[in-house]
Amino acid sequence: PNNPNQFIWQSTRDGWNHLYLYDINGNLLKQLTKGNWEVLEVKQFSKSGKELFLITTGNTPIGKSMEVLDLKSGKLTNITNDNFVHSTIISEDGKMILDTYSGIDNPRTVRLINFSKNTSENIFIAPDPLAGYQKAAINIFTIKNIKGQDLFCKTFKPVGFDSTKKYPVIVYWYGGPHLQLVTNSWNAGSGDYWFHYMAERGYFVISFDTRGSDNRGRDFEQEIFRNVGDKQMEDMMSVVNYLSRLGYADTSRMGLFGWSFGGFMTTNFMLNHPGIFKAAVAGGPVTNWAWYEVMYGERYMDTPKENPEGYAHNNLVSQAGKLKGKLLMIHGLQDPVVLQQHSVDFVKSAVDHKVQVDYMIYPGHEHNVLGKDRAHLYQKVTDYFMQNLNICK
Repeated sequence: PNNPNQFIWQSTRDGWNHLYLYDINGNLLKQLTKGNWEVLEVKQFSKSGKELFLITTGNTPIGKSMEVLDLKSGKLTNITNDNFVHSTIISEDGKMILDTYSGIDNPRTVRLINFSKNTSENIFIAPDPLAGYQKAAINIFTIKNIKGQDLFCKTFKPVGFDSTKKYPVIVYWYGGPHLQLVTNSWNAGSGDYWFHYMAERGYFVISFDTRGSDNRGRDFEQEIFRNVGDKQMEDMMSVVNYLSRLGYADTSRMGLFGWSFGGFMTTNFMLNHPGIFKAAVAGGPVTNWAWYEVMYGERYMDTPKENPEGYAHNNLVSQAGKLKGKLLMIHGLQDPVVLQQHSVDFVKSAVDHKVQVDYMIYPGHEHNVLGKDRAHLYQKVTDYFMQNLNICK
């Protein structure tokens, strides 16, 4: 605001999304932010134009913090100063901030921060919507993959947990870009409520973020470029190895669940690592990347002409004959994102290879099943795991 001859540019050139100051002739003046963390959102300048409000992962990759950057000195001041996930609205003069945040044990808190006076006041604290229900104990932690990188995991222990008992396992994952399942927020990722529901029924549930997921820097995300699938399956094996070391996890009764990119990953893993999961559910799965939308597919795979090996390697239709475990595919009949052709052709290939596969459609729904039918979807998934992991409750 104070210098029309300068602008701020966002770039991941050093491996993390950061801010750079340029003049209008294209000359780099200085890097404004730096470190192994991401600038997630540029909110606004202060009224004086001397500061810039940002949302970052400066505290932790599983949180979103509000920070203010002094453009002259480069000093960053963390306003929220915790590991929760924050969403903020700033007054036009930059003096007042409406801050809404949550954590795994905090449904929602809304507070008013007086930035100019460095004070804050809670104006709303949400009650626990699960009060009175039997809830799982949630834990967020990291394990190492084969490259020594941290994988963030979140577990839900069965209600009435007894470490001397063996519990069947449900693993939920996504594995693709622009999504993060594990965050320090209420009902995060795919929604924790179903995980609590399964924990109440005697399952040990775990979700985690593989390489390729969001907010971990350029290199962590781009490892999947031109060959989506293999790196994520390597990370899944790191999780499976972790589970095998838990005396209470029954690794002979494990179920795998994922939707969209997670549906692709679930099907891919069942085909290429048979025998690890007894049953799996793949919702809206990509089975042939040549049929997926250009905007997303070519960003991560290049074109089929440029990358024929990658497209052939990740063509799951041609691999349907390798299926050994129980697999339920689910598809919205009007899905405009992952066209139903993906799952229909996989089923046809399974029939041709004399392989059994289960299939469910939801008429009237697009890429996700919403409204009252969502309850039907989750009952379908629940029943499938209970039947095939030998829990009838």
